[in-house]
Formats: sequence, C-alpha cells, structure tokens
Amino acid sequence: MTVMVRGPRQQDVSALLADPPDDVPAIVDRLADLQCLLDRMPGAPGGSPIAGFNRFYLRITTGLLERLYDGGFADPAFLARLDVELAARYFDAVRAWSDARPCCPRVWSVLFGRVAAPVPSAAAGINAHISFDLPFALVTTFDQLGSDPVDESDQHRDYRQLGDVFAEAVPGLRRGYLDRWQLLIDTMNGDLDEWWQGEAVTYARNVAWRHAQKLWAIRHDLAASADERARLDDHAAALSRLLLSPLGAVFQ
Repeated sequence: MTVMVRGPRQQDVSALLADPPDDVPAIVDRLADLQCLLDRMPGAPGGSPIAGFNRFYLRITTGLLERLYDGGFADPAFLARLDVELAARYFDAVRAWSDARPCCPRVWSVLFGRVAAPVPSAAAGINAHISFDLPFALVTTFDQLGSDPVDESDQHRDYRQLGDVFAEAVPGLRRGYLDRWQLLIDTMNGDLDEWWQGEAVTYARNVAWRHAQKLWAIRHDLAASADERARLDDHAAALSRLLLSPLGAVFQ
C-alpha cells in the first residue's frame, strides 16, 4: 500500500465534475467520461484507486436507468432524485480530492490517498458510498420530495428493489479482477461468495436506511446532525481502512 501520487489529470477530473448532472442519463454519461480519465491515471493496475469503484458505480447506475425505462418502480421520481443526490456526493468528494481541498469526507480520503488492488479499492468505494453517502442522500431526497422515510412505503420497497441491482453487480465486478488461480477457487466455492456478498450489500443498505431515519429525526438540530455525520464518517473510514488492509482480503 502506497500513497497515491497526484498529477495533472486531477485538474481534468475537477473540470469534468464542475457542473453536476441533474438526471440519471446525464449521470451515466458523466461516470463514463470519468472512467476514461481514471483509467489513464497512474496508480494501481487499472489506473486510479477509485477506477474500480467508478466502474462498478457506472454499472449500477446503468442498471437503474434500464429499470426506470422498464417502469419497474412504484415511485420512479424518488429513485431518480435519490440517484442524483448520491452521485452529487460522490462527485463532490472526487472533486474535493482533485482540488486538494480539506473538506473531503474521511471515508473517501482513506481511499483517495492509497494505491491498492482493484478489488479492495472497489470494496472501499462501495463502503463509502453506502455507509456514508447514502443516508445523507436519502434525507435530502425525502426533504425535496416532501415525504418521510416510512418502512414498507412504496419508496421503501423501491429502495429495497434497487438493492437487488447492487447485489447482482458485485459478483461480476469481483470476478473481473481475479487472477486465474483465484477464479479456480471462486468456481470451487460455487454460489457461496455471491451469497455472502449479496447479503453484505443488503445488510449495509438496510443499515443506511436506519441511519437515514435517525438523521431525519434530528435534521433540524444542527449540532446533533453534525455529530452524527462525524460519527458515521469515522465508522465508515475505519471499515475502509480494514478493507484496504491485508486482512480485508479475507472479506473479498
């Protein structure tokens, strides 16, 4: 594990993300453009330490867009708004890192500042996006739509359905980075790895929903909200450090 070397391509990334997209098709396009830049950056195999996560995120957002076009959600406006809010947080973190600004969340700084193999880098990015970004994106989305994070509502059911898109994408992403001998072990494990990873993503997204409900209840208390934000950031950053450590390979 080494420190990520900054270079002139960070300026290209910052310029690309200066104007955040405001709908799902535009997010897909922006993620694809960002992937081209990240793949050309110096670092671990595959480019930047966030190249693996960005590739996963592009796949997830493309899957969401397809389902939105298919009309498979009860409240598509909710998921579209949530995706915009989520992307904004990811793009803001990447731009803060590119501009060397100190406002980048700790959980993202853990990943941006390291060079690691693609699988642990992608895992750390997924952790940052679900454990930290997602609860706050949910709160902003509910506030903008004038609704509440109610269990078993149409929005909650759509939210759980989107979790299926996450779970379906994780195994394929991981296998795409495995060496030949690792693929052999993966084949011998059968569906065990896929089950474990799917359960982990589902659990993390359920926890994010609970955190969003807590944040929603204290949203008018600025001090309490700031404390909760710092707590979530610290906990998510600790998990990312574990995922990027040699011990993290056990979970991947």
